[in-house]
Amino acid sequence: MNAMLETPELPAVFDGVKLAAVAAVLYVIVRCLNLKSPTAPPDLIYQDTALSRFLLKSCPLLTKEYIPPMIWGKSGHIQTALYGKMGRVRSPHPYGLRKYLTMSDGATATFDLFEPLAEHCIREDVTMVICPGIANHSEKQYIRTFVDYAQKNGYRCAVLNHLGALPNIELTSPRMFTYGCTWEFGAMVNYIKKTFPQTQLVVVGFSLGGNIVCKYLGETQANQERVLCCVSVCQGYSALRAQETFMQWDQCRRFYNFLMADNMKKIILSHRQVLFGDSVKQPQALVDSDLSRLYTATSLMQIDDTVMRKFHGYSSLKEYYEKESCLHYLPRIYVPLMLVNAADDPLVHDSLLSIPRALSEKQENVMFVLPLHGGHLGFFEGAVLFPEPLTWMDKLVVQYTNAICQWERNKSQCSDTEQAASGQE
Repeated sequence: MNAMLETPELPAVFDGVKLAAVAAVLYVIVRCLNLKSPTAPPDLIYQDTALSRFLLKSCPLLTKEYIPPMIWGKSGHIQTALYGKMGRVRSPHPYGLRKYLTMSDGATATFDLFEPLAEHCIREDVTMVICPGIANHSEKQYIRTFVDYAQKNGYRCAVLNHLGALPNIELTSPRMFTYGCTWEFGAMVNYIKKTFPQTQLVVVGFSLGGNIVCKYLGETQANQERVLCCVSVCQGYSALRAQETFMQWDQCRRFYNFLMADNMKKIILSHRQVLFGDSVKQPQALVDSDLSRLYTATSLMQIDDTVMRKFHGYSSLKEYYEKESCLHYLPRIYVPLMLVNAADDPLVHDSLLSIPRALSEKQENVMFVLPLHGGHLGFFEGAVLFPEPLTWMDKLVVQYTNAICQWERNKSQCSDTEQAASGQE
C-alpha cells in the first residue's frame, strides 16, 4: 500500500534530474562560450604624445567597443579554430604577380605583389610589406582578405611566401623558413625599395611574421629607412619564454602545440629529398637520425631542436630561441609601432604580454592594443552567429596606417611651410 502511494512521486524525481542535467549543460555552454564576458574597447598602453593623441582621434576602433559574434565570438578557442580551419568567410581572390629572388645560399625566395585598386588617402605611393604567420603564404584566406582590403584603400601589397610553405614551389637549397630568419623578408623589402624608389613602406607581421618584421627592423637602423610604421599582430615576443607555456595543458596550449607540430612535420617531410641526405652541405647537416626523431616529434620544440635550429648552425635550442626572438630588437625600433594581441589568445600566455606592456610604457613610438576577445588571428565581427568577411583586425591595421600616413603628410606640410616662411625672411 505504501509502495503504491510512493510511485507517483518518481516522475517528479526524474524531472528534477532532467532539470539538473539541462542546467549543467547550460552552465558548461555559458562557461565554454564565455557568454558572461563583457564587450569593451581594447586596453591601450601608450605614452601621452602628440602622435598618440592624433591616433586616438583618427582611429575610432582604438576607442570603440570590439563586438564579436554574440553566440561564439567571446570564446578565444572558437575564434582561433575558425581562423585555423577556414581563415575567413567569403574570402576574395586578389590578383598578384609572383616574384622569385635567388638568395646567396641558393635558396629561392618568393613573394606576391599586388597593385593598389584605388587612390591612397594622402595620394602618395605606399607599399605594405607583409609577413604571414607560421608556414603561411599569400594564398591563405586571411592574407587574401587583408590584401584585398588594403588594395581598396590604395596600398600596394607585397606578401612574403615563407620558404618551403607553398606546396607547389620546390626548395632549391637545404633550408626552410625559421622562427626569426629575416633573410627572405629583407630581400623582398630591398626589391620593393629598388623597384619603387618613391614608395614609402608600412611593415605588417602576423603571429610568427610579427616576430620576423620586428627583428628585421631592429637589426640595423638602415632597415627602418623609408618605413612609416610597423604593425605586429598576435606574436609571442620571446620563444624562450613561450616554450614552457606551450607544454602546459592550460587553455589547451599543449593540444595546439601538437596540431602545429603535425603541420610542420608534413611540410618538412614534403621537402625531405632536399633537406636530408649525404649531399647536404650546411653548418649542421640533417642526417637520417634527425629524420627518425622528426617522425616521433609531438611538439614544435622537438622539431625546432631536431631540425630548425640546424639550418643556421645553432648549437642548442636555447641559443636558437634567444637569437631568433625579436625581444632584444624591439627597443631599437624608432618608427611608430603598434603591437596587437588578444587577451583570450590561447596560444600566447598572459605572462608574455608583459613584454609589449613594458615596452609601450617606456617608448613613445609604441602603442600596445589589447582587446578582450579575438583569439589567435580571429577578431571576427558579426551580429549573432555568422561572421562578417572583414575582421576587426583588418580594419584596425588599415585605419592605423592611414592615420600614420596622414600624420607624416601633416608634418611634411608644416615643414614646407616653415621653410617657405624662412626663405621669405
